[in-house]
Amino acid sequence: MKLLLASSSPWRRTLLQRLGLPFECASPEVDESPMPGEAPAKTALRLARCKAQALAAAHPDTLVIGSDQVCELNGQALGKPGSLQKAREQLLACSGQTALFHTGLCLFNTGDGRMLESLDCYEVGFRQLTETEIDVYLAREDVLGCAGSFRAEGLGIALFERMAGEDFNSLVGLPLISLCRLLRQAGLNPLRAS
Repeated sequence: MKLLLASSSPWRRTLLQRLGLPFECASPEVDESPMPGEAPAKTALRLARCKAQALAAAHPDTLVIGSDQVCELNGQALGKPGSLQKAREQLLACSGQTALFHTGLCLFNTGDGRMLESLDCYEVGFRQLTETEIDVYLAREDVLGCAGSFRAEGLGIALFERMAGEDFNSLVGLPLISLCRLLRQAGLNPLRAS
């Protein structure tokens, strides 16, 4: 059975390559807007499911991986900033606070319609940040397409005082521990001899 990553994210692609499985990538066309009153964790899981299902018709007999991440700060979702001003505002709001990163994961078997899902949560405690530190960070790293306005796999690590969760990869956008579990449930074990 073929494996397809429903994402155009270079970070998710790089993470999936670590499993050593052959796969393809395709970008799903999905509206990532939250539903009215939808909790951030539910948004992440719903969008992961939508991304996997969006490519199903064009990819028969395929295991499609959908993943989506939503940053939550004090009960509110922080989306991708899209502008430097919005990124600056997000990082100022996160200063001295703890943000939760909900990463929804869906493995959809287009052959039999079976859907396996997982939701990971990763906690990030931000240091007390100065405006100068935020400006320097934003000048050095492009984060306009990143939930929460940082990249933990880059210089963003300097913004934190602590992190907690099961799988650091979920913070980058693809929880590999959960994905390996779902792949095994679907009959594809990355450690099986070929």
